[in-house]
Parts: sequence; C-alpha cells; structure tokens
Amino acid sequence: MHFKLLMVFVEDDKTDAVMDAARAAGATGATVINNARGEGLNKSKTFFGLSLETQRDVLLFLVEEHLSRHILEEISRVGEFDDKPGTGIAIQLDVEDALGVAHQVEKITHDVEEML
Repeated sequence: MHFKLLMVFVEDDKTDAVMDAARAAGATGATVINNARGEGLNKSKTFFGLSLETQRDVLLFLVEEHLSRHILEEISRVGEFDDKPGTGIAIQLDVEDALGVAHQVEKITHDVEEML
C-alpha cells in the first residue's frame, strides 16, 4: 500500500472543521502541532512587539494515495484556502515507507477497494 503525507497549515480556529472534513473524506487521523507561525506576502503586524496574527496549527495526515487528492481538496474547501489570502495552505508529499499503520491498513484497504 502506498501513502501520501498531507501537510496542512491552517488558522487554529479552523482546525476542527478541517479535521472533520478530512475524516469524512477518508483520512483515519492526524497529528496536530499547535502554535505554528507563518509569514506570507505581507509582513505581519505587531503591537509593542506582540504579533497580531492568529495562531496556526500544522496538521499531518498519512493517507492512502488513491484518497489523497480528494482529501486535499476537501481540506482546501473547508479551510477556504483559495477564497481568502492568509487562511492556510496544504501540500502533498510522496511517502516511501511507513510503519505503525498496520491497524489502519485493513479499513483503508476496504475503502479503496470500494472506490476502485
């Protein structure tokens, strides 16, 4: 079975909605890294040295390759990444090998067989 890693950088107030959308699209879970900071085209504003930007979360999804594009598109739709600048980005990377996912392979295999 081949996997993709989806890395999602999203405003922290949209993390739960993005997680729900990814699960509904076929993701089996994620790792959430809280309190990330990003810089876009425009320099961030500060007030007496404190950032005025909202906090970001980084979500890491390990998903089966046939499901990855659909999950990525749902994440983008719910996160409104293409609607407003600065709301977040999502990227997809190839995974050469993965360990620790044997308990998920049975469910993923069933879902992918139905899709194909």
